[in-house]
Amino acid sequence: MKNPDCMIHRVRFICVLDANVFYPLWIRDLMLWFAYHDLYTPKWSKHIFDEWIGAMLRKGVAEEEALRRTSIVDNAFPDALVENYEPLIESLSLPDIKDRHVLAAAIKANANLIVTNNLKHFPGDYLSSFGILAKDADNFFTDIIDLNHKTSIRAFRDMVMNKRRPPMDNYQVLEILRKNGLKNTADYIHSLI
Repeated sequence: MKNPDCMIHRVRFICVLDANVFYPLWIRDLMLWFAYHDLYTPKWSKHIFDEWIGAMLRKGVAEEEALRRTSIVDNAFPDALVENYEPLIESLSLPDIKDRHVLAAAIKANANLIVTNNLKHFPGDYLSSFGILAKDADNFFTDIIDLNHKTSIRAFRDMVMNKRRPPMDNYQVLEILRKNGLKNTADYIHSLI
């Protein structure tokens, strides 16, 4: 039986993940392991996945491999895809019009948060008028860890155990997380293991 505390958090935190938290791999993997452990409910859209695919292609990932990766993630969380958000896009006003689709998906999903590493494109005052906050990945993870130490550490350890090429230990992965902009997250996890 699932931990009832996790179920409360799962219902409470619906998060739209911006494309920039899907790439690099380490941020995405930790996001997905936290979701797998019901620490929050992930949401995304076709537009977001198109941006993620574009980032992978620019980094030299073959198109077939990029499509395979997005398919694996989409299949792992079949309820995460937000649909029918497109009519909202034109009515929204953000500093970068290319980010309106992210907010539209968040509104449609009734999300609490947008997790993005591009906070300047999501002004807090405007988002709050929709009952939505934006957080960067590092602050998002530390908030989730605050709420549930035990499950957060289990999610982290599961991620580490599933890294086989090459196999790594907890401390090697923590250092990689620090190098990928998750310093506070890595330091917090380090203090708990």
